[in-house]
Amino acid sequence: MSETLIEMKRITKRFPGVLALNQVDFDLRRGEVHALLGENGAGKSTLMKILSGVYQPDAGEIWFENQPVSFSHPISAQLAGITIIHQEFNLFPDLTVEENIFIGREFCKNSRWLLDKRAQRQAVIEILQRLNLTISPDTLVSELTVAQQQMVEIAKAISVNARVLIMDEPTAALTESEIESLFQVTRMLKAQGTGIVYISHRLEELALIADRATVMRDGQYIATVDYETVHISDLIAMMVGRNLDNIYPKRPPHQRTEKVLEVAGLTRNGVLHDINLSLWRGEILGLAGLMGAGRTELARAIFGADPVDGGTLTLHGRPTRIKDVADAIDKGISYLTEDRKKEGLALGLSVELNIMLGNYPAYSGAVGNVDEKRCRETSQKLVDTLRIKTPHLEQAALNLSGGNQQKIIIARWICKDTDILIFDEPTRGIDVGARREIYELMNRLVASGKSIIMISSELPEVLGMCDRIMVMRGGHITGELQADHATQEKIMQYATLED
Repeated sequence: MSETLIEMKRITKRFPGVLALNQVDFDLRRGEVHALLGENGAGKSTLMKILSGVYQPDAGEIWFENQPVSFSHPISAQLAGITIIHQEFNLFPDLTVEENIFIGREFCKNSRWLLDKRAQRQAVIEILQRLNLTISPDTLVSELTVAQQQMVEIAKAISVNARVLIMDEPTAALTESEIESLFQVTRMLKAQGTGIVYISHRLEELALIADRATVMRDGQYIATVDYETVHISDLIAMMVGRNLDNIYPKRPPHQRTEKVLEVAGLTRNGVLHDINLSLWRGEILGLAGLMGAGRTELARAIFGADPVDGGTLTLHGRPTRIKDVADAIDKGISYLTEDRKKEGLALGLSVELNIMLGNYPAYSGAVGNVDEKRCRETSQKLVDTLRIKTPHLEQAALNLSGGNQQKIIIARWICKDTDILIFDEPTRGIDVGARREIYELMNRLVASGKSIIMISSELPEVLGMCDRIMVMRGGHITGELQADHATQEKIMQYATLED
């Protein structure tokens, strides 16, 4: 048996109105990948933030290499050899890749005030090469894609040479090739004796990397199992407290009645090239493709968030020009952004205010007085319907888990009652139970006559939820597949075709 690196015993943590952790146990061995599983709000990230010094426990003990420890600050945990890659990025957008990797730990010559540029640059190049990244060290982080920013976070953690590495949803924004690069690095670190805690909702990918798994639910420890001997269905049942026989709920085959949206020849120079697609009432249309294929750019162009250089758009049979985002919303189009924290939420505002943002005109009288009682009733109904885990409507969105933050944005658009909804990675970073709830919600929306364009990097999700699939590569539409004839292999063939 491998030597135990970390033991967390009876860890308890309370926040105002919430018992986040209730006497949780967890251990990590040297040279293993230990998956930490559970729904959003189960307490996984809170437990790891305690281990990495972000939070301090209200009760319990932490032992590191058979010695009791207490980390009052992330720096003290890092100095001890414990590093965490957070689910949400922790980078400085106006600094370069190199500056972000070594910020606070710059290479200095004899004088602490003189930067050793040559040694630091060489160290950065070596780290990027280990990750098979072709990013220039001089590139500003603000110019990187979401996937590239995630890889910079990983490079930053690797640069510390940590003995314990905590990865919180590290592959949520990565392509298959980038995931394989990460797994190669993970196996290398594991062979060197590094203990790795791996938080992920992608249970299938964990089979390729995890040795053991600990399941949490509602802030409590449920079980620890060997990953290669446990069935995924059993893990899901432990996570959600119930069986989910089919994660993708079935609905009747889609029947075409009315074309609600048609895009013809849509072009944005250097980004989108002669895009043609249609969307029918009650349909879920999938947009598949590798990272950088142009899916999000297409969604933003339809939504009026980005300008276009050519093409036409027809809504409900009438030629239409979308001037900007407000115009798109007025015309019945909504957009669930990929980056919920940067573009989707006002983190400092309450759950209720975030749900009602943009909806107040419909809840106001002739002189502009807001019907606060009706707003509260609507918000509470949506919180209950979507099972948003929050102690009350006044809770700041910042304090909720990523999955519950995603549900708040969905609630806002449901409240807006738009006809066409664009969901960009709607289940990114969301646990399996919450995913099922979002899928069921999508089915209810299309059953009521709404139409959905869904962008997803997870091919099983595209195949499980969509009626029709458009595949993109390099800003082009390279293929169209009916869901009942689509396979992962066919989608990948179109996604990797040369123009």
